[in-house]
Amino acid sequence: MDSQAATGVQLLEVSAGLEGQRIDNFLLARLKGVPKTMIYRILRKGEVRVNKGRIKPDYRIKEGDIVRVPPMRMTQADEPKPLAQGLLERLEAAIVYEDKGLIVLNKPAGIAVHGGSGLNYGVIEAFRQMRPLCKEIELVHRLDRDTSGLLMIAKKRSMLRHLHEALRADGVDKRYMALVRGRWPASRKQVDAPLQKSNVRSGERMVEVNPEGKEALTLFKVIRRFSDYATLIEASPITGRTHQIRVHALYAGHAIAGDTKYGDESFSKEVREMGGKRLFLHACDLKFTLPDGEVLAVHADPDAQWQGVITQLVDGDSGV
Repeated sequence: MDSQAATGVQLLEVSAGLEGQRIDNFLLARLKGVPKTMIYRILRKGEVRVNKGRIKPDYRIKEGDIVRVPPMRMTQADEPKPLAQGLLERLEAAIVYEDKGLIVLNKPAGIAVHGGSGLNYGVIEAFRQMRPLCKEIELVHRLDRDTSGLLMIAKKRSMLRHLHEALRADGVDKRYMALVRGRWPASRKQVDAPLQKSNVRSGERMVEVNPEGKEALTLFKVIRRFSDYATLIEASPITGRTHQIRVHALYAGHAIAGDTKYGDESFSKEVREMGGKRLFLHACDLKFTLPDGEVLAVHADPDAQWQGVITQLVDGDSGV
């Protein structure tokens, strides 16, 4: 028989990068062992408060929100099911830096950073299982499911606060690599175009350039051109909007390979035929100051699939 345990009042802080997620999906990901019906019931009855105020069930969370969850009965039998050993080993092998307060992971493409929206698990759920003694383990920021690369996970609340403050103060240097269609001009050093989220008819969330949107700035640099066919670029997002690099690359006229949402299907198909069955966006470099004043710089190369496509492009081109 399922045993039950009561939780006390919980205060959940919304970390950087989760902004825009619907409150129900946020709670489903965080309140493991609580039946979905109970989560929807407390939302309908107005028992969940955000920043001490009532919210509607379709509320979208913002960075820094404090979400108050009332006491609830949790079914012990609904504890997170053990994740596949293969996934845990893959994530363990992907760690590029770890200390007492922080993990930096080279996240593989195709793995979500957290559960919700039909997914039972993500990177953070896996690490809660892999590091059971770290009771305060949280994502510092997020990466899209299809984007690979460096992801920070705080093991302590103090580290989470330190890095959130650094992110807000532009104290984290984040750089990405992307393979885009066409010849990116050297003169195109930045895209400064406001972004706004919109829901298309299918219910899928899209982001578009819109004068009414939030300010968004990305710096770009050419790493290597493959004649007029494609360009390997470095992108540095100065702001941290959802899908920012993907939409800014499209706005500049150079869609990212493998982008099913904003990409160019014929270009993506050609790259798939070279073995590139993924989104060609990778968070390659992170640089920031740790609480003790040490500057940490971390680099991670993309996977073998990415490298294989680049090798074919190099072989087919003089690299003008």
